[in-house]
Amino acid sequence: MNWKAENPILMLLALLFTTLSSAQIQPIQATIDASKTGAPISKYIYGEFLEHIGGIVNNNIWAEMLDDRKFYFPINSHPPAEPSGPTWRRTALRHWMPIGADEFVTMDKDRPYVGDNSPLVTLSSSETHGIQQAGLAVRKGKSYTGRVVLAGTPGTTVKVSLIWGNAATDRRTVVINKVGPEYRKFPLTFRVQGDSDDARFEIVGSGTGAFHVGAVSLMPADNVQGFRAEVIAALKQLHSGVYRWPGGNFVSGHEWRDAIGDPDKRPPIMDPVWHAVQPNDVGTDEFMTLCRLLDVESYVTVNGGFGDEWSAAQLVEYTNGAVTTPMGKLRAANGHPQPYHIKFWGVGNEPWGEWQLGFMPVAQWELKHNMFAKAMRKVDPTIKLIGAGAMPDAMTGSKQAKRLNGQIVPDYLSPGDWSGNLLAHCLDNMDMISEHYYSTSGKRTDLQTGEKVDTGPQSLIEWERAPATQVRSKYEHYQEYLKRIPELRAKPVPISLDEWAYIGAPPNSYKVVPAYAWAFHEMFRHSDLYQLGAFTFATAMISEDRTDAVLNPTGLLFKMYREHFGTIPVQVSGDSPQPKPIYPAGGDQPAVNPGSDTYPLDVSAALSDDRKTLTFAVLNPSDSEQQLKLAINGVKLVSQGHVWRMAPSSVDATIVVGQKPGVEVLEQEITAVPDAMTVPPFSINIYSFAVQ
Repeated sequence: MNWKAENPILMLLALLFTTLSSAQIQPIQATIDASKTGAPISKYIYGEFLEHIGGIVNNNIWAEMLDDRKFYFPINSHPPAEPSGPTWRRTALRHWMPIGADEFVTMDKDRPYVGDNSPLVTLSSSETHGIQQAGLAVRKGKSYTGRVVLAGTPGTTVKVSLIWGNAATDRRTVVINKVGPEYRKFPLTFRVQGDSDDARFEIVGSGTGAFHVGAVSLMPADNVQGFRAEVIAALKQLHSGVYRWPGGNFVSGHEWRDAIGDPDKRPPIMDPVWHAVQPNDVGTDEFMTLCRLLDVESYVTVNGGFGDEWSAAQLVEYTNGAVTTPMGKLRAANGHPQPYHIKFWGVGNEPWGEWQLGFMPVAQWELKHNMFAKAMRKVDPTIKLIGAGAMPDAMTGSKQAKRLNGQIVPDYLSPGDWSGNLLAHCLDNMDMISEHYYSTSGKRTDLQTGEKVDTGPQSLIEWERAPATQVRSKYEHYQEYLKRIPELRAKPVPISLDEWAYIGAPPNSYKVVPAYAWAFHEMFRHSDLYQLGAFTFATAMISEDRTDAVLNPTGLLFKMYREHFGTIPVQVSGDSPQPKPIYPAGGDQPAVNPGSDTYPLDVSAALSDDRKTLTFAVLNPSDSEQQLKLAINGVKLVSQGHVWRMAPSSVDATIVVGQKPGVEVLEQEITAVPDAMTVPPFSINIYSFAVQ
C-alpha cells in the first residue's frame, strides 16, 4: 500500500519536501559525453495526427465555409436538435433555412443530385423563394469563390448572393439564367467590402417553376488546393515529418470509397462513431495533397473495425498501384496518375477498446491482423505495417484488461496484454507497434481499483512529469517483452507513438510545453525504441479563429526542437538523480522516474547528422530558478554558439490569435560554451555549438 496515497497530511508534507528540494542550494552537476551515442532520433518523432472529429478536419484545416453543403438535413424553419455528447467530439452545424414559407422548400428523394435527397424550391411570381445560411466569417477586401449545382424549369433565374451587412450595397450577387432540367455546375465569385462574422449566403429564384440545388461550395479565394491558406502557412513551419490519418476511432466506420472522386458527388453520411454528418470532402487524395503541401510523410490507418482486408488491399492499390492496376486506373481517373507511394500503414485503431466499432478478443484480432497484413503486402510488399497495440499501461488505464481477463494490471502475454500477444503471434506481419497514451491533469490510476482518482496537491515538477512518465512506462514494458519473446530480439519492432497528448490544460497555454519537452527527452533517451510519433492533434499546434491562424506555445516547442535539436543522442550524466516514483510500479506507473540525473532539471543532448554540431537542451520544469554546472567531454567546441529559449513570465501564458503573444522563442548569440548557467523557472533552453 502506498502511504502517501492514503494519508493526505503526509502527502502534503511530501509535496512540501519536493518543492523545497527542487530549489537547489548547490549547483547541479551535469556531464555531456559526446563520445557515447545512441540510435538516431527519427524525424518521424515530430509527427502529427488528424481525425474527422468535431471540426478538426472539415473546419480547422479545410477551407469550406458552408455547412451541410450537400443537404443531408431537411430545410425548414425548425432546424434539427443539436448533436449530443461532449462539444470536442462534434461541431454544431450552421443550418440552411428557407426564404419564404416552409412549404416552398421540400427535400426531393426521387431526383437527388447526391446522397438521399436534394432541396426543391417551388417558385412564386409574387415573392422570392430560396434557401439561406448565416453565420459565415468574411473579411473586407478578400475574394471568395465557389460553385453551385442547379437544375430547374427552363427560364428560371437564380440569384446567389453573399451578404455581409444590412445596406443594399453590402452584398454581391451572381445571376444565373441558364438553368435547365439537368443538373449543371455554375462558378461563383464574390469580393467582399466589409468585415462580418455573421455573413449570409442566399440562393433564391424567380419565375413560375421550380429549381433543385444539388450542391454548393464557398471558400476563400486564397485557399491552397482546398485548404485554409493561413493554417497551411502555420503548420508548414513545423516540418513535422509524418501525418497519421484518418483515425482514430473515426476510421473504424469509414468507407474510403465514399471520399474519392468528384467532391460534389461524394455522399454526405452520418458518421457512426462521432454521430456527426461527414461531407466526405477530405478523403484520401486530399490528405495526400495536404502531405505534399506540408512536405511530410503520409501514414494511413485502414479500417480494421467494420472494414475487411479486401477493402484495405484495394486502398493500398489505389494509393500505391501503377496506373495499369484497377485501383491505380481509378486514381488516375480521379486526377492523380502518379502513385503516392505511401510507406506507413496502420492496421486498425484501438481494437482492444470496447468503444471501438468491431472490437474483439485479442486471439481473434491476431487472425484479423495477419489477414490484413498478407492482403496488403500482396499488393505492395514494400509497405511498413504498424500493428494496433496496447501495453499494460494502456490496458490498465482504460480498464480494458479488467474487462478481458479480470485483472486491473494484466500479466504479460495474458489476454489483457494486447501488445504482448501481437508481438508474440504477429511478429512476421508488422514492422512497428502502435501505442497511445493520454495523460490527464491531476489524475492517476489507482492500481487497487483500476479507477482514475485525483492525485491531490502536486508540485509543478510532478505535473510536468506526467507525459514523460508514460513514455518511460512503455519502455519498461517493452523490456519485459524482450525477456519473454526471444524472437523480438532477432526482429525488433519499435514503437509508433501515434496518439499522445496531455489533457486538462487550458487551450493554447504554455503550461503543457515543459511537459511535452520532457516527453521528447525521454523518447530521445530510448531513440532505438521510439521511432515515430503522431501528436493528437495537428490542430493543437495552432491558435486559430475562422479566418486566421498562428502557432501556439505547443507549436513553437515542436518547431524549436525540430529545427534546432540534433539527431544523434549522446550520453548525459549528473550528480542529482530523479526521485523515486510516488506511486507503486505497475500498469501505467513505471518503476523508475523519467529524467536525467540532474534533478530537478532534465538535460538531453545530441549531435547533428554530420556530427559537426553539438546541441543540448536544458529543461527546468520547476517554478524556481536553478543553477547548473556543465562539463562537455568527447568533443571540442568552438566558443561561439546560439541559444533558443522559451521562458515566459507565467507558466499559464498563452498565444491567442489576434492578440499579443504571451510566449515566444528568443534566440541569442553566445560567445562561450557555458560551464555554469542560471536556468529560469519552467523554461526550455536549446544550445548549439559547432564542433572543432
